[in-house]
Amino acid sequence: MRRLAIALISAALALAGGLGLATPSAGATTTSTAPPTDPPAGGQVAADLKPVDVLQVSGLFDSVIVNAIHQAIHDSEGRGSQALILQMNTTGAVVSPDEMSDLLTAIAESPLPIGIWVGPSSSARAYGLPAQLFAVADVTAMVPGSRIGHIGDPLPYGDGQVVTFGESTEALQSGSMSFKEARAAGVLKLETGDEGVPTMRNMVLALDGVTAKGVTLDTVVDVLQDDGDSQPTSTLVRFTGIGLVDQLMHTVASTAMAYLLFVIGLALLIFEFFTAGVGIAGTVGAVCVILGCYGLAELPARPWAVVLLLLSMLMFAIDVQVGVPRFWTGAGITTFIIASWFLYEPIPGNDMRLSWITLIVGIVGAMLTYIVGMPSMVRTRFATPTIGREWMIGSEGEAVDPIDPDGIAVVGAARWRARTNRATPIAAGDGLRVVAIDGVTLEVEPLEGAARDYRERRAKS
Repeated sequence: MRRLAIALISAALALAGGLGLATPSAGATTTSTAPPTDPPAGGQVAADLKPVDVLQVSGLFDSVIVNAIHQAIHDSEGRGSQALILQMNTTGAVVSPDEMSDLLTAIAESPLPIGIWVGPSSSARAYGLPAQLFAVADVTAMVPGSRIGHIGDPLPYGDGQVVTFGESTEALQSGSMSFKEARAAGVLKLETGDEGVPTMRNMVLALDGVTAKGVTLDTVVDVLQDDGDSQPTSTLVRFTGIGLVDQLMHTVASTAMAYLLFVIGLALLIFEFFTAGVGIAGTVGAVCVILGCYGLAELPARPWAVVLLLLSMLMFAIDVQVGVPRFWTGAGITTFIIASWFLYEPIPGNDMRLSWITLIVGIVGAMLTYIVGMPSMVRTRFATPTIGREWMIGSEGEAVDPIDPDGIAVVGAARWRARTNRATPIAAGDGLRVVAIDGVTLEVEPLEGAARDYRERRAKS
């Protein structure tokens, strides 16, 4: 089990390290063009143009994403960028409507032109409250095949204004539009052909000449090549990402990760409890529970469903301590399934249900753990094989509680499961003697007035 815990930590560190890499998405390019040795007279080179910043936003809009957008707007304004582009792929927001209204206001009132591009692939989506950002952004575009919609109730922003998409507002509230439908309905603010804006480079090139907030963007320049031909080159594109810790917390606040971390953490804590020590499993379990609680707090988790998850773990633990799956294991599995299915409340654009893969991993994993794994571990931990314990036969001890016919006895400074003949119960605190070992249970007799069958058995041995 310690190997498993070490593997879990290693995987978590690898995941965290991978999440911290701020690399461009598929279809996006980072262009940095140095000026030619002899620029054409009166000409311009790409290095003379102000850069364009790009913030890649994916997943549910939580506090981490919202704060990152606010910070990106502030940083881009301070660095003298021409514009900020949000590369968006999201299915909803888990922050409050007030926080989304503040974000709408920040984008609408920023002196910096801000664009939104739904990408980088045809599977990208702009659903839920984040899709309302399209109404206040200065330039909006989509990858062919992507969709926008399910915006929910229009939010207020600025000085008493309300988000609107004109005649398309009602259709977008409960439905969605493809790229072509959004373009035909006037939802998009960047004129494109049927090919749309397939890559970030196309998005930057399309910004050239666009006037937004009194600023005419200049993002393309013709650079003279060695063969005498000119080649259109875009300005420098600076991709920015979320920090390592923030990215980790954003990942934790996803529906699947929060659920699995919470469940796995509780299972590891129960395992550590029954191993009668504090080791790596307990430490990893505590970290997983803390991260899972953070994720559940960020997400619209139903409180009663979280309570049911905790109760199911307590039910599992009742049978784990006896080493045999019984009634409480079945009750725990039933409660666990109900809590998993109804864990999250739906939000605009996302029903928030756990995927089938996540449910199978969680439910089947719990069943295997508490029907097979944990009971076997407990039997192994607290009931070592008979070999090597023959010395206990004839040893004296004391009953911890009444043994009638089963109970707990202390023999050799250790607690053991004990059994006596129904005709000779042993009261709590009375002395006893071990007469045999039956698997994981000590067969005992009282020191005084022992049952005849036990004395006979001892005499024969």
